Amino acid sequence: MTQKFTSLAIIALLSCFSAFGEPPNAADAKLATLRALKIDAGTITTVERDASATKTIVKLVLNPAKGSNINVEVWLPDAEKWNARFLGLGNGGAAGRINSGSLAASSAAGYAVATTDMGTAPNSDSGIGNEEVWKDFGYRATHLMTVVGKQIVKAHYGKDPELSYFSGGSTGGQQALQEAQRYPEDYDGIAAAVAAHCRTPLHAYFLWNDQILKKCPFTKSQDASVIAAANEFMASREIPIAAGEFVADPRCTAQDIEAVIALARKKDATLTDEHAAALRKLFDGPRHAVTGERIFNGIPLGSSIEASHGHLYLFQWVFGKDKKMEGLNFGADIDTYTAKLAPYLNAENPDLSAFAKRGGKLIMTLGTADSVVPYHASIDYYERVIERLGGLDQAQSFFRFYVVPGLAHGGGPGINQPPNLLDAVRAWRETGTAPVALQGRHAENGKTSWEMPIYPYPTQTGWNAATKSHEPVHGKRGGVERIAERFRPAAVE
Repeated sequence: MTQKFTSLAIIALLSCFSAFGEPPNAADAKLATLRALKIDAGTITTVERDASATKTIVKLVLNPAKGSNINVEVWLPDAEKWNARFLGLGNGGAAGRINSGSLAASSAAGYAVATTDMGTAPNSDSGIGNEEVWKDFGYRATHLMTVVGKQIVKAHYGKDPELSYFSGGSTGGQQALQEAQRYPEDYDGIAAAVAAHCRTPLHAYFLWNDQILKKCPFTKSQDASVIAAANEFMASREIPIAAGEFVADPRCTAQDIEAVIALARKKDATLTDEHAAALRKLFDGPRHAVTGERIFNGIPLGSSIEASHGHLYLFQWVFGKDKKMEGLNFGADIDTYTAKLAPYLNAENPDLSAFAKRGGKLIMTLGTADSVVPYHASIDYYERVIERLGGLDQAQSFFRFYVVPGLAHGGGPGINQPPNLLDAVRAWRETGTAPVALQGRHAENGKTSWEMPIYPYPTQTGWNAATKSHEPVHGKRGGVERIAERFRPAAVE
């Protein structure tokens, strides 16, 4: 009996040794070191070992100011599984929660990985009248997560990460560009997918659409009719894979919009004069009620009307929970809203020279069928970066921007399986070879239907009929109306 017990104890001891890659007392000491770690303006609440997945999980709360409460989690693979990289992960929407699924996948891939709820837990109501939450959501939570994440990495592994990366989409894209602009020393490579970087103008677009659609709603069938009309009208400008199926380049004129509205009404008799008037406003986008200045652009041709509104919590942050959204105006009210939130939330500074100087690499994407984060603001931002740096070559030396044909805000009628931006930016940073074509796929029922290369803006994907293959072709620059500068005020702390 005693011999059997001793054997089991030895087996258990060896199992523990194998899982940690070191003696049990050393592993316990590591956990104790993490629990005792002093965090600036914060508290480590949990340090736990997950033997089944060979990782350590650290949870903490940061309180950099009264009214600020930022939750952070850092997941640390065992030393022999660590790739010596730190990875910061972005959020979606109003955040307010920790995405354990993304942490699990990244730590399993070898990254020491961190994410934050951006200080908005338990929900977006936390930001009502709370300027500290505005700062956290805009930029502070992501930066502090990064600082403390690296501190925990060093305490756990005994050394700093060799390289650090950030990956995020939508709100995570806002976080990504804030990092590049405000804290260029935080990351060596940044992946910003469908980036909601022009944040307060974007939500003004949501409000504009919401008010229009409350007065003149569209059924799902009518929405589909308008999308189909756009696809049909723009088909002559598209390559074969896109023609009539999706709009790969939705840049258009007022005459194009009128033609799409006319075609939609011809094919769908339920679309009335009232619908036509609403579509003109929806496709044009919000302007200031007094000055006529551009606040944001309109719904892209070929994208969903239904998906283009809602997300009005930022207006509640400024005007309160009980404020009637249909009563807000695009004059004084939009000025108040912009003055309060834009300096914290918007990531619009085109001066990325500090990030470039230290060798940082940045890849940004947008989808042409995305009506949640439309393409216009990202094209204009990239153009302003080009202007600031003195030319396209200078910008592309560290920052590449990809317009993804037919991608919506997840899924889409065109490319609905976009390329892995983190892998692309990491390869660029670590090998010095800039990415050219990234591969996009369209999948149905889990199977790939077709693939096509995506080239860095302004190059577009063309079609060679002779070789029956895609090829890069010259694409136009700009083609979108610039948002007025006063709706993109300078960032403040």
